[in-house]
Amino acid sequence: MTAAAAGACSDSSDGDQAGGVPQLKVQQAVGATEGRLNLVVWAGYAENGSSDPKVDWVNPFTRATGCKVYAKVADTSDAMVALMKTGQYDGVSASGDASLRLIYGGDVAPVNTGLLTNWDDIAPYLKNQPYNSVNGQMYGVPHGYGANVLMYRTDKFAQPPTSWGVVWEDNSPAGTNLTAYDSPIYIADAALYLKAKRPDLKITDPYELNEEQFNAAVALLRKQRTKVSNYWHNYLDLVQSFRVGDTHAGTAWQVIANLARDQKVPVATTIPVEGSTGWSDTWMISSRAQHPNCMYRWMNWITTPKVQAQVAQWFGQAPANPKACQYTGREFCNEYRVGDADFYRKIAFWKTPVANCGEGRTCVDYTRWAQAWTEIKG
Repeated sequence: MTAAAAGACSDSSDGDQAGGVPQLKVQQAVGATEGRLNLVVWAGYAENGSSDPKVDWVNPFTRATGCKVYAKVADTSDAMVALMKTGQYDGVSASGDASLRLIYGGDVAPVNTGLLTNWDDIAPYLKNQPYNSVNGQMYGVPHGYGANVLMYRTDKFAQPPTSWGVVWEDNSPAGTNLTAYDSPIYIADAALYLKAKRPDLKITDPYELNEEQFNAAVALLRKQRTKVSNYWHNYLDLVQSFRVGDTHAGTAWQVIANLARDQKVPVATTIPVEGSTGWSDTWMISSRAQHPNCMYRWMNWITTPKVQAQVAQWFGQAPANPKACQYTGREFCNEYRVGDADFYRKIAFWKTPVANCGEGRTCVDYTRWAQAWTEIKG
């Protein structure tokens, strides 16, 4: 079964709920492999031994299936959406700030969970979420997840910070040496802080903001702009910035802290009292995939316990399949709170802001977020 049979080509847009979800057929069986697989991935999600000879789950996949993997690394969700719109890729490791745009834009097809051999083992709280499904239909398989943590140099703080106030308020020990994630979705980090700091705004979801709430978040980001020395999207660049001392504190991923510590940089991470935004990534199949059978086999391979453990330990995230803990050890899984549904319900996972945000409400959509972000950075 080819992608042409699985779904139709589409006129892609940024995606919103107003026009409804394109009606695309769901693949019913996995046939013979096509010998090739073209992926769009986050760095560290398709390792073939070139980064570290001991870190390789791509070549074993090729040997097992005959599907040779060609992976295109994208640094941002916007880049992933743009690449998937070309129709040249079979699948993508999409984060929640890209997934709805891909779904409503017709760029990805519904997934048949009956063809996913590890589906029953995936943590239930990662399934049928606003960032990977629509109306109960899954559009992929959860891969891994984690929090956007507050990372700081321990030699610059007399006491460990406990609040995101160190990146938003004046008189921070970090001074003008702050870092922020370079993406429109970072507006949600400001909204999350205001949810706790400004109860009068009545923010309930940092991705569903009315005009007043959105304007307050943008104002906070404009104020922060004068203290940000580094907007990052390549995590290796942020490791370097912390290492040389240009950055003292800001939003980061656990993998960044792990790599920095390997280089003897004095850093630590925490999830502050206000909570945190985060990501839950989903492997999604293109609606125009030329190698759909290889893509389904990849989704099955990447969610096996052993491969889940390899990816989680390399990248620094919680595996979607808790059975990976038999390979990582309990210490790793305890650190990342694997299987702890209550903990991860406190994380505001990225999702695409849309205009129709339910219950008759109108929210500021992603197009406006992107425009505001460009203006904030100047």
